[in-house]
Amino acid sequence: MPVSGCTMFRVMPLLPLLNTGLGFQLCPSRCLCYESSDLVDCRSRGLVRVPPSVPHGTWLLDLCGNKLTEVHTRSFVGLWSLRILLMSNNSIQSLQPQSLASLQFLERLDLSFNQLRWLPQDFSQSLSSLQELQLDHNLLLHLDSFSLGDFQNLKKLDLSHNRIRTMDVGAFSSLSRLSLLNLEGNRLNVLTDGLLSRQQSLEVLLLSHNNISLIETEALAPLRSLTLLGVRGNQLEHIRFKTILKLQTTTTHLQMSFNRWTCDCELQRNFAKIRHVRHLHVDDYKDIICHAPAQQAGSFLASLDSQLCIAETASMLVITITVMLAVIGTLVKAEYNRKKNMQTVSEEDSERQER
Repeated sequence: MPVSGCTMFRVMPLLPLLNTGLGFQLCPSRCLCYESSDLVDCRSRGLVRVPPSVPHGTWLLDLCGNKLTEVHTRSFVGLWSLRILLMSNNSIQSLQPQSLASLQFLERLDLSFNQLRWLPQDFSQSLSSLQELQLDHNLLLHLDSFSLGDFQNLKKLDLSHNRIRTMDVGAFSSLSRLSLLNLEGNRLNVLTDGLLSRQQSLEVLLLSHNNISLIETEALAPLRSLTLLGVRGNQLEHIRFKTILKLQTTTTHLQMSFNRWTCDCELQRNFAKIRHVRHLHVDDYKDIICHAPAQQAGSFLASLDSQLCIAETASMLVITITVMLAVIGTLVKAEYNRKKNMQTVSEEDSERQER
């Protein structure tokens, strides 16, 4: 179960409670303010909007577990000191344009467990200091080339458990410092070439439990720092050795079980090659189960070892021998017919001479 911002806040040590808030301003009536660390706790207060009287010196604002449905344009005006904003477990369906524009020094934003279906094109505007963004467990369908465009310093992006089916090739083009990208539990079909072309710093890429049936040949090539690639629970039937070999990293761990693997000689050979590359480690190779063909369904690929290639070699040998016998038979028959024709011609010549 993902750890929400609300949970994170609960484990923080209690600080002296003040009846008057930060910077000598009154604390919002339904919230608690902690002066020594500039924290404002408005968790689970039944709020339907952001309280208007949050002290300007607030460093952390926790609005988790309320009843917010929309973030308005002036919701956070004046909160220039805000570094952490937690709004998970609300019912937020939309973010009005410029609603976060005043948060120029914000470093962490948690919008998980809401009902966002789309992100405004100016979503990242003025948030160039943001380092961690949680958008997991929403209803997002698509990522365009504009919504994340100003997140030059973003290091962690969690988009897991949405409904994302498609992404513009330039959706992540500005995120050159990204170290973690979580796209688990979406509806992606293909990992396309060029999507991660600027992610040389990416260390963790989580793609498990999508509908991915193809990883294009150059899709992983830019990921020079990748230490973990998770593609469990997708629709992969085969994997190209050349595609995985494009990972020119120091060490990369691969998680590839629970796909729809077609266990044939090609798959066995490709995994054998991958496992013999020093910097590549298939963590769950022993858990890779065959989905097809029918006679191999349910078997562990590791338990078949080289049997698949032996069987294929035997089949090829039988086919080769059959073809050779057919060719030899054709040649013998042709030679027989040639000699027979020559004999017939010779006999006809003899008959003519006798006449």
